[in-house]
Amino acid sequence: MSIKLEQYEKGAGFDGDYGEALKALQERLSHAHARHIVHGKRAIIVMEGWDAAGKGGIVKRMTSEWDPRYFQVYPIGAPTAVEKDRHFLWRFWQKLPGSREIAVFDRSWYGRVLVERVEGLCSERDWKRGYDEINEFEAQQVDGGTAIIKVFLHVTQATQDKRLADRLDVPEKRWKVTAEDFRNRGKRGEYLEAKHDMFRQTDTRWAPWAVFDGNNKKAARIAVLTYVAEKLEASVPKSLPDADPALVAMAKEAFGYKG
Repeated sequence: MSIKLEQYEKGAGFDGDYGEALKALQERLSHAHARHIVHGKRAIIVMEGWDAAGKGGIVKRMTSEWDPRYFQVYPIGAPTAVEKDRHFLWRFWQKLPGSREIAVFDRSWYGRVLVERVEGLCSERDWKRGYDEINEFEAQQVDGGTAIIKVFLHVTQATQDKRLADRLDVPEKRWKVTAEDFRNRGKRGEYLEAKHDMFRQTDTRWAPWAVFDGNNKKAARIAVLTYVAEKLEASVPKSLPDADPALVAMAKEAFGYKG
């Protein structure tokens, strides 16, 4: 069944204790991250969505308890001159996670079939070919043992407008608002068409899309973090190794460890 964004506009609130739920999820995500490190696994988390949909807030809370040595967040903007000189996926190959690592992409290679398509930054032939190239790229990662988690946050025009206005009202957040936000806003219909085409072409068995109603920030955060936790947990063994006997012996000798 194809994904229709209009089905994610209720904006229902979170029914529960948000603080407690968030704390529990962050602990759960921390444990999943530890198992990735211990078992030498790797994962990619793709965060896509409208401007001001809440991607950054979710990423901030998702990674708050992770070991910074073993994850990286990549905020993806326009390609550099060097990157434009190469295949559009080249710059993403440079950022793929290694063993024990998680890479979080705040926007991603889907720019080829979204902003580059709508803004005419590549030819029609290029963005149409991009669907197959993306699917093959993601299949290669999965076949090589990398888990891929793709999240899309949807908000209505009214919600987006309110959040942009709220940012302009707060001096510490004004930097988040750019002319690009308003350029994109003026082409919402074109972006909707491009997003629906993206779902239809790239919602694959090996790398499916998960769409979330982002109109209530707290509810969206809990929903997305729950989904990510479930997917990360499913991609690694549940077991953890026993303590190294040699290290236990050293601890006993050093400070009387009795474990």
